[in-house]
Amino acid sequence: MSESQKIRAVRRILQTMFCVLALAVPVRICTDAGRPDLSGTEIQADAEAVAGTSSKTAVYLGGMPVGIYMETDGVMVLSTEQVRRLDGSFCDPSSGRIKTGDYITAVDHCDINGKDELLEAVEKAGSDEIILTLRRGRDTLDVGVRPAEYESGRYRMGIWVRDNVQGLGTVTFFTEDNRFGALGHGIHDIDTNELMTIDSGRIYRTSIRDITKGHSGTPGTMEGVIVYNNYNVLGRISGNTDAGIYGTLDRAEDLFGDPLRIETAGKEDIHTGDALIRCCVDGEMKDYDICVTDIDMSGGEINKGIVIRVTDPELLGKTGGIIQGMSGSPIIQDGRLIGAVTHVFVRDATKGYGIFIENMLDCVGSGGLSNNMSN
Repeated sequence: MSESQKIRAVRRILQTMFCVLALAVPVRICTDAGRPDLSGTEIQADAEAVAGTSSKTAVYLGGMPVGIYMETDGVMVLSTEQVRRLDGSFCDPSSGRIKTGDYITAVDHCDINGKDELLEAVEKAGSDEIILTLRRGRDTLDVGVRPAEYESGRYRMGIWVRDNVQGLGTVTFFTEDNRFGALGHGIHDIDTNELMTIDSGRIYRTSIRDITKGHSGTPGTMEGVIVYNNYNVLGRISGNTDAGIYGTLDRAEDLFGDPLRIETAGKEDIHTGDALIRCCVDGEMKDYDICVTDIDMSGGEINKGIVIRVTDPELLGKTGGIIQGMSGSPIIQDGRLIGAVTHVFVRDATKGYGIFIENMLDCVGSGGLSNNMSN
């Protein structure tokens, strides 16, 4: 490795230490009879396509924010803890048996759908041992756990779990056949930092109600309102990957109206210098000036190939730079789509990372990498 390459590598490591995902932030939920149970869920905040990466590929340009709701494939284990029994003593029923990041898929060999069914099974078992079927990475295993009685007739296994996730993000593009790519990075659990394995998901119409400007040490945020009902469903999510989320739009016209068709660029066509990002921070989708300051062709991190700096005075005045909720905002250079915003630097909100659009096209061209969805 040459001296200049070493310097570049060290600089990139330091940049990575001080950036966070520019993805979805917790949202204000507008309650509705048709909305799902969203208790205990968050998304981590730290920010004509076909298979292949031809620079002649054309897509419809995104830039609109959407509400995201996804259900995990199994009940995800966040952590284990001690349970205080009726007599005041403590025990840890799940210690050494269940691990953070496990997915519970069945109880006593009966499939479960969500944490409510898991809690019901535990209460029904009482103090009797139950067999939990776990998915741990690529492995499936059965473990026995004996719940502890913490109140008269009430039992716990000493685990914290999650079965859904929600937030805001931005659609980057969609194709002639209404397949879309969004975010530019995967949705990770806020507690475990694991890429979440998803059973099903939907995107919803949303409206941005408030912006908190970013400054050194604290990324800014968007706050939105989502009504989770069938009327507001815009599409279905079919993949959660390190290069973004992917799926199919049901009502592209409701989200984009008359969309702009644009050619995409391969990473070899990108250069440092002037560019634009398209986003919607105050109810209006607009293009804002940025500068591409660095390009990493190494492929070391799939969603950090482009380094950008916001230069537009209007956007800086509104947001302070890149804020959480902008993930997926298209990056345009020389009239072509080159990538999407993915991260913001914590120490400098005017700077951040983007993903090469060709990495996203690879995913949507293969159906959103369905290996991270339940079969």
